[in-house]
Amino acid sequence: MIRKSVFFYMIIIFFAACIFGGSVFSTYEFFLSDGPLSQRKEVVIEKGQPLRKIANYLHQEGVIESPAIFVLGVRVSQKDSELKAGEYSIPAHASAKMVMDIITGGQTLIRRITIPEGLTSYQIVQMLNDTQSLAGEITQIPEEGSLLPETYYYSAGDTRESLIKRMQNAMTRTIEELWPKREKDLLLKNKRDVIILASIIEKETSFNSERSHIASVFFNRLKSKMRLQSDPTVIYGLSEGTGIFKRKLWSNDLKKESDYNTYIIYGLPPGAISNPGRASIEAVLHPDKTQDLYFVANGKGGHAFSETYKDHQERVNEWRNIKKNKVDIKQKKKQNKAEIKAPSETKTALQTEKNKK
Repeated sequence: MIRKSVFFYMIIIFFAACIFGGSVFSTYEFFLSDGPLSQRKEVVIEKGQPLRKIANYLHQEGVIESPAIFVLGVRVSQKDSELKAGEYSIPAHASAKMVMDIITGGQTLIRRITIPEGLTSYQIVQMLNDTQSLAGEITQIPEEGSLLPETYYYSAGDTRESLIKRMQNAMTRTIEELWPKREKDLLLKNKRDVIILASIIEKETSFNSERSHIASVFFNRLKSKMRLQSDPTVIYGLSEGTGIFKRKLWSNDLKKESDYNTYIIYGLPPGAISNPGRASIEAVLHPDKTQDLYFVANGKGGHAFSETYKDHQERVNEWRNIKKNKVDIKQKKKQNKAEIKAPSETKTALQTEKNKK
């Protein structure tokens, strides 16, 4: 049966060679010769496409010279049923046979997407929706804190839902791995609360060196029956869980009723406020041993920590002075620019007046 098929296609090639004005050998040689691509190019083979449609598409993209020769070559090689959907990177001058081998071999192009720590589930879904090489729709926003921020590799055509599932599985594996290694006297008694506190720490700092210290502050406040008073929790409530908040917090915002407003409620909020990374989870499971109850920005991107409210107020005043100095410097620079520009404008005005005379 196989011999008959090969013989049949050899006959086709013979007639094709006659049509194209060459021999059987030269037709096959054409299948093996360098292709027209001058540089590497990515192509996408959609699922369920027939051979002829694939050949025409590759020709339109400038990957192969002749759709007919490609079809004949694939069929004589008996690989027409082995063409696989996906995105492929075709090297410059790839022959029609090499293109066939790449597509039948399933050597799909590997893409990657990096999910930053601290994004809400809503923001992550937005990222995936904006990634055009992914397919399908996400029908439901995943539970906050259930997705592990990380770099994920995928191929064009993979579904967005499949990527969400991988992120959820990665978070589950991470917490299951880290939970047994927690401090023996850890105040939190379940993995869900660990994720909630880690999500707050993730929004409070981007410095790995501070995460465990901030964790200790929150634990000290929980032990002392103090409110956490974390600004990111207020923002999460005001943004209705999207995390998108395009203005500064006002003092009145801290008084608004919300299940997530830790200036009003005691203890942890009812759920996570972001998707924390591994480092923040580890910080919760292994907090520093301190007596600190307060922290405030130090003007250098990090935070200043204090044990007493009096010391904290001093740090707050220092931070306010730093902000005021920054504003003063900015205004002075703006004023200097205006002063430099003014003489030029005056000169132009005098020249215009002179020309009128």
